[in-house]
Amino acid sequence: MRHQIALFTVCILLLLAGGLFVSFVGEEPKKPEANRFTPVVLTPEGSLNEPMVFEVLKDGTAYIIERHGRLKKFDPVTQTVSLIATIPVFTGNEQGLVGFTLDPNFAKNHWIYLYYALPTESKMVLTRWDLVNDKLVESSRKVLLEIPVDREGTSHTGGGMVWDANGNLYLTVGNNSGNSYVAQTDERPGRSKWDDQRGAANTNDLRGKILRIHPEPNGTAGAAPYTIPDGNLFPKDTDASDRDASVVRHTDRSKTRPEIYVMGIRNAWRPSLDSKTGWLYWGEIGPDADKDTENAPRGYDEFNQARKPGFFGWPYFIGDNYAYPIFDFATNKPGPKLDPNKPVNRSPNNTGLTELPPAQPAFIYYPYAVSEKFPLVGSSSRAAIGGPIYRRSDFRNPKRPYPAYYEGKWLAADLSRFWIMAIAMDANGNYESMERFAPDYHPRQPIDLKFGPDGDLYVLEYGGNTSLSAVEARLVRIEYNAGNRKPVVQASASKKGGALPLTVSLSSAGTKDYDGDALKYEWKVAPAGGAPRVFTTANPTLTFDKAGVYTATLTATDAKGAKNSQSVRIIAGNEPPVVTLALAGNSRFFFPNKPINYQVAVSDKEDGTLANGQINPAQVAMSIDYVSEGFDLVDVQMGHQRVDAATQFAVARTLMGKSDCNTCHAINAKAVGPSFTDIANKYKADPTAVDRLVKKIREGGSGVWGETAMPAHPTVSQHEARTITNYILNITNKAISTLPVQGTFTPSIPEGESGNGFYILRAAYTDRPTKVPSHTAESMVVLRRPQLIPTDADVIQGGAVRDQLDEFTFLTTKPNSYIGYKQIDLTGIRQIEFRPNWHLYDIYTGGEVEIRLDSPTGPLLGTAEVKEEYFNINKMPGGRDSFWGREPRNDKNAKTTPARVIIQETSGKHDLYFVFKSAKASPKDALFPLATINLYE
Repeated sequence: MRHQIALFTVCILLLLAGGLFVSFVGEEPKKPEANRFTPVVLTPEGSLNEPMVFEVLKDGTAYIIERHGRLKKFDPVTQTVSLIATIPVFTGNEQGLVGFTLDPNFAKNHWIYLYYALPTESKMVLTRWDLVNDKLVESSRKVLLEIPVDREGTSHTGGGMVWDANGNLYLTVGNNSGNSYVAQTDERPGRSKWDDQRGAANTNDLRGKILRIHPEPNGTAGAAPYTIPDGNLFPKDTDASDRDASVVRHTDRSKTRPEIYVMGIRNAWRPSLDSKTGWLYWGEIGPDADKDTENAPRGYDEFNQARKPGFFGWPYFIGDNYAYPIFDFATNKPGPKLDPNKPVNRSPNNTGLTELPPAQPAFIYYPYAVSEKFPLVGSSSRAAIGGPIYRRSDFRNPKRPYPAYYEGKWLAADLSRFWIMAIAMDANGNYESMERFAPDYHPRQPIDLKFGPDGDLYVLEYGGNTSLSAVEARLVRIEYNAGNRKPVVQASASKKGGALPLTVSLSSAGTKDYDGDALKYEWKVAPAGGAPRVFTTANPTLTFDKAGVYTATLTATDAKGAKNSQSVRIIAGNEPPVVTLALAGNSRFFFPNKPINYQVAVSDKEDGTLANGQINPAQVAMSIDYVSEGFDLVDVQMGHQRVDAATQFAVARTLMGKSDCNTCHAINAKAVGPSFTDIANKYKADPTAVDRLVKKIREGGSGVWGETAMPAHPTVSQHEARTITNYILNITNKAISTLPVQGTFTPSIPEGESGNGFYILRAAYTDRPTKVPSHTAESMVVLRRPQLIPTDADVIQGGAVRDQLDEFTFLTTKPNSYIGYKQIDLTGIRQIEFRPNWHLYDIYTGGEVEIRLDSPTGPLLGTAEVKEEYFNINKMPGGRDSFWGREPRNDKNAKTTPARVIIQETSGKHDLYFVFKSAKASPKDALFPLATINLYE
């Protein structure tokens, strides 16, 4: 009996334990903190040039191919990159060495696979080689597959490869057609390379496809180099009776290629397989049209999922099966659009079947403009790359396993938008959501990414563009740290330089440890090539007696031995210049059409002053720019040693850095598009060029510099495009005339701008070099629209809360609550207006606003009454029907008058507080919904 009781007890405990376990594992995995991901740059600067694909071994060794035919090796022990071999390749029209993979049994057979353009024949070839002791054995080369291609005026090569669990190789093959804004269906004689029906939609052509083959070990030595696995789109034999109904049945084997797994592809990049489901994923680059037209949809890039073989639409459909017409180029008229359920290929250039499988819609798709369905992807230039699906079971004993939060998610990159998205799917594999992966990491054109055998994610960055690739390209390992994290180090100095003797205080302010560990600090301060001085306090002070450039490096070490470092440069022996930019009037706000006087002063210990003529005014860079709302001032930096287009147009350079301009263009070298220098030389004497180039930036264009189309940038405002254009057209000027160091300008709202932007006034001067490098100093004034947003106040106290109504965000005020703003310049401000938000419900009582200086109880500048009829739509003149949906602060015809009060005249910067009062309201009442506070002269 005791044994039975004991057994029963054990069973109950096991059931309880099982229940607890099920409850635990059923919980949603927690999203990891962004600071747990650390990008580790592996390859030295300048060691890669136009890298395309990489593979990583278990020991961390990485093999990397470059488009110009080079195979390289990264050695994790020596941290160096060496050249293994150079293969002769044709490099025009995006072709070259574009594909690379290791055999699944590489550790035993040493086989690698390369996909490249032959140097003399118009062919792309898939080859297998022996890589033995880091040497490519020339005699081992075996050709598995040849694909004839066109070379003049064509693009899109593909080249991505991935293996499944059965040793089958997937290969993406580009459509090899001319680049166009829309679908290519030009059926005129001699225009076959502009007819994608001859490739992507042709069941008997390997271009515009994803192939699936099984390489055989005998290669070409008297046996077939590969066999066809079961389950491709078209059968290996003539018997189609057992084929899936979604696949076209046929009996003419001569009109299909059994290697095809997926067809209807424009330019597929990095394919990946989900090891759990076997589903295929890839990124695909679409055409350049930026707008829907009456006859054709705009272009989309796609992230695609194939659960089985199929036809993915190109050139008849794109995105969510948006249809292109079969355009008649002979008559220049659009023809019919096809039915995605029953597409047909009747082109004279088609050598395959007429009837095609049903077109599959894209999994994710997005245009140049903001995507309505997938807004997080952003806007502007696009280049969908793809990436891996994370499965923890793919890795045996990984050093740094990624968290369960990413289980089953697709990490997909866009080359032109510099991001990686973590895409989540539901239990059925359908799209669910996406979010930025490792948002603190900003890859510079990610062109390939995959998990290595060690469980880390590796990202190959191509660099800014073709001309910058040799400097910026790199291989990065993204390490996840589930345990102790390295300290975050911030190093700074009280002075960046000065005359001798120079006393500098070093600071570790901002250094922190996310795990809360106590930190040890060590500073090493050394001249170039010299012995360092060492300090073990957090914030030492030291004096420099000898001229030179010194590097001060702060290393912080936590209690567990993890350490991190940051350096700051100090130039001793040259006093930095002092630049001031003074305005007559308000220094924080601008008033449209009200002139502003400014004056620049410069003094330098070695050079003299601007006032006495020792400093030439032409050497002072003075600029005034209007920038749109959301512009990041942190990114505007001069750092140049002469006054030229780069210094005067600092805002333009920042705008270009935020866009994709540098992806396709370089200053002096041709990349995808012409160099900025060539553009400037072509148009600098053309007085109409600015307007035409502004239009081209925003709407796109082609034909001027060849057949490569320039993508549209609809999210770049007309004013921003004009700012960029003026910089480009002045880029060849080595010493252009800047704005005067003293003058007057009249601010206005540029055409097409909302007025919510701001003006940047900046002056900069670089002193003359002595025995040590020059210093650049600058002064910047930012003038904003004379408006305060209550929800953005520096202080919100006493029950005032942020509220959301539809698309409007506003502040709900309560009795005796207040908001405050730090250091508001009140010079010239004589009136303040309070604009409440309209509301549909009778829940507000109205009240007063006290305007106070320096504190909530400080000097009273004025009091405004906000009456109930200003915001209650039921009590507005004319009633609810006449004001339905109208928002008084934006409606010039509204019959309400927002509260405006004349304030006591005040000058200079002060903290400004608004205190909300009501004699009749209870402490729980809401007074009024405040939307904006406007300032007037």
